[in-house]
Amino acid sequence: MKKGIKKGIKKDWLWLIVISLCLVLIIPWSVLRWQKDRETTDDVEIRVLMPSGEVVKLPLEEYILGVVAAEMPAEFEEEALKAQAVAARTYAAKRLNQSNSSDGGYDVDTTVQTQAWISDKQMRDKWGWLNYLKYKSKLNKAVVGTRSMVLIAEGDYIEAVYHSSSGRKPTERSEDVWSSSRSYLQNVSSGEENLQRYVKTYSFTPQELYTKLGITYTPRSLTSGDFQVLGRTPVGRTKSLKVLGKVYPATQLRTLLGLSSTDIEWVIQPDCLTITTYGNGHAVGMSQWGANDIAKKSFEVEEILGHYYPGAKLMALGYK
Repeated sequence: MKKGIKKGIKKDWLWLIVISLCLVLIIPWSVLRWQKDRETTDDVEIRVLMPSGEVVKLPLEEYILGVVAAEMPAEFEEEALKAQAVAARTYAAKRLNQSNSSDGGYDVDTTVQTQAWISDKQMRDKWGWLNYLKYKSKLNKAVVGTRSMVLIAEGDYIEAVYHSSSGRKPTERSEDVWSSSRSYLQNVSSGEENLQRYVKTYSFTPQELYTKLGITYTPRSLTSGDFQVLGRTPVGRTKSLKVLGKVYPATQLRTLLGLSSTDIEWVIQPDCLTITTYGNGHAVGMSQWGANDIAKKSFEVEEILGHYYPGAKLMALGYK
């Protein structure tokens, strides 16, 4: 009698495991297939330069999914993911609108030179199989939920730039970081709850500093005058600096030294320059971490985008 009971219990457990696997694997897979079929119907195509050098045409919404997967953590709130999808789609639409015969044969690549993008396989490698099913379904929902939506200002697609974290300061105006102003890229609050999320320290010996700046003469001990801030943006980030006698835009120096941001503090000693950065990225447009923190307060995608791109309108995609 006890043997029969044990066999019955074991059999029930086996069925439970089989049913669970079906729920976890088969149903989400079916949903993903249905969503993929739905989102690629009659889609605009975009030419993507792959790392291999091959140019591949992808349906726009499929491309946007790969951008959201690469550019924003899948754990983020759904409304933040939607905001990322709209920003990425707007950026892509502007690139498509500007493409011509001398563009090298592609509209975007897969790096931060345009927008980061990862393939379906890279998503699986990044998240693992079970999380892949969960996260891709979640990201698909954000992309499909904003299908064809872009941001428009003054009759054109906006420059929908974004960055990881503004750190301890508000976002920057475009003219304080790049060469031209945009009415919708202004100083706004970062929206971030943790202002110390990205704090990083870098140390450079005189030899390392000379090498990174391309200075060929023999390194010497550093003095207080070898690193000076000449100008700051209205919110307090560095705008221009004088290093070892040469003036640099802060954005250029950030690239040369591999710094996370232009919000810096420093200590200079004869044998070492130590720089501490706050935030991550150029600080213009949408802060991705800020968007997530705002979404946690029940802000919807329209409100998030309206905060970071003031004056821009959310409209259905229409190519010119």
